[in-house]
Amino acid sequence: MTQLLGLEDAAQAIRDRRLSPVELTQSCLDRIERLNPILNAFISVTAESALEQARVAEAEIQAGHWRGPLHGMPLALKDLIDTAGVATTAASAVYQDRVPTVDAEVVRRLKSCGAVLLGKLNLHEFAYGGTCVPSHFGPVRNPWNPNRIAGGSSGGSGVAVAAGLCLGALGTDTAASVRHPAAYCGVTGLKATYGRVSTRGVIPLSWSLDHVGPLARSAMGTAILLEALAGHDALDPASATIDVDEYTRKLCQPTRTLRLGRVVQPYFEDLDPDIETAVSTAIDVLVTLTAGRCDVELPYNNLLMTIASAEAYAYHYPHFSQTPGRYQAMTRQRLAHSASITSTDYIRALREMNALRLRADDVFNSVDLIVTPTTAIAPIDISAGAEDPPLPANGTPLEFRNTHMFDVLGLPAISVPCGFTQDGMPIGLQIAGPSFQESRVLALAHAYQQVTDWHQRQPPLG
Repeated sequence: MTQLLGLEDAAQAIRDRRLSPVELTQSCLDRIERLNPILNAFISVTAESALEQARVAEAEIQAGHWRGPLHGMPLALKDLIDTAGVATTAASAVYQDRVPTVDAEVVRRLKSCGAVLLGKLNLHEFAYGGTCVPSHFGPVRNPWNPNRIAGGSSGGSGVAVAAGLCLGALGTDTAASVRHPAAYCGVTGLKATYGRVSTRGVIPLSWSLDHVGPLARSAMGTAILLEALAGHDALDPASATIDVDEYTRKLCQPTRTLRLGRVVQPYFEDLDPDIETAVSTAIDVLVTLTAGRCDVELPYNNLLMTIASAEAYAYHYPHFSQTPGRYQAMTRQRLAHSASITSTDYIRALREMNALRLRADDVFNSVDLIVTPTTAIAPIDISAGAEDPPLPANGTPLEFRNTHMFDVLGLPAISVPCGFTQDGMPIGLQIAGPSFQESRVLALAHAYQQVTDWHQRQPPLG
């Protein structure tokens, strides 16, 4: 693939039988073989089973049994998501030999759509950070500049989509981890409403905050993936029973009547100047597509740090208490700090978060969608990504300052490419909406991508 295909274009070509699932899968495998030694996006590649899945899909399509837009589509999974018979390591020596016997619910849904699964993607160890440098399998490298981080914790997912190693990928998002790598790698990444997509069979960072979300080149690609993933899972306690929307059909709904809110504090403070310029320009474009904008306020606090840290420690205690040396240094340091969080602090934070979620949609009494920069800073060097950065005064790491409250509130949010820094690194724009209004978020993201071409740019990898 010289010009990288978007998921939606590949799906149409496969349906029309202009493109073979086997040829497309082999093309992705060839790119993985050539580029993964540079980028380190994949931990494991399941080439043989992927080609077999592609052959089955091709035969079904040739026989007239097309299952939908993911039929024969080469996808990849963050190596935090269980796959029966295929190692799921969480990028850690702790789980390097772990082979699940049951697929995660999201994997089961992709397989039922006829998707082709290429393998498992690298990440920040146990999803406990945003650089993807601490990994038992080595750091993930940004395809726009391999000396820079790819963001995290779903860095391998962002890189794999940006570099054309797959047509779409799944990541997880607890504070930023789908949207952060989407912004840093120049792709589109969506975190739906909390409970919209099952997390059963996904190694947790924080049960109360974890989301599974799709990454693709475009809003249309993420909508196709979300349509396959969304829906109630009776075996997941956090799974929502609200009906699933028709995301792809509603993607082209009119946006002219939508009222846009810009969340100023602290989301626009201390921005990299290039990010500030690109996002301001993007918002000017959005104003022409909507009914205009006004400034609004959104609750902001540090609850996530307490909740995620306490729940991470609860999950890891059996391993961490016995073999702490098997963890990467940053993870080990964070878990050791988490041990000091009291049950009182955790319960108070959890109750406050649940109260906030009940009122999360209040901001949308005056606007329909809100917008912020996805990140405040550009990707840092790999050499700096192995160390915990100093905490700012508000106690929230700058790497997810602009994203984490949407996990706390459980609101749907998407990052779309909106420009580049002067040294060629991608910049992301974040659009968020009311609970279970993913269609509205996707519609504005899609409208923006119809009048800009940032999402069509591709890294100079050949």
